[in-house]
Amino acid sequence: MAEQNITIDGKEYNLDKLSDEAKNQLTSLRVTDQEISRLQTQIAIAQTARNAYAKALSELLPKDA
Repeated sequence: MAEQNITIDGKEYNLDKLSDEAKNQLTSLRVTDQEISRLQTQIAIAQTARNAYAKALSELLPKDA
């Protein structure tokens, strides 16, 4: 089986040689990155909705004000 490596700050590490604590921190980092990505998607969805609401409001406002 091929070795599994990971690159951190430009340096490559063999996953099998990392301590359990380092592996736990890596798992936490990956989970956190996934959550940040999910939240960024949610923000993009909310921003799109906000823009649509603002456009709809603008179209409903009196033109002579």
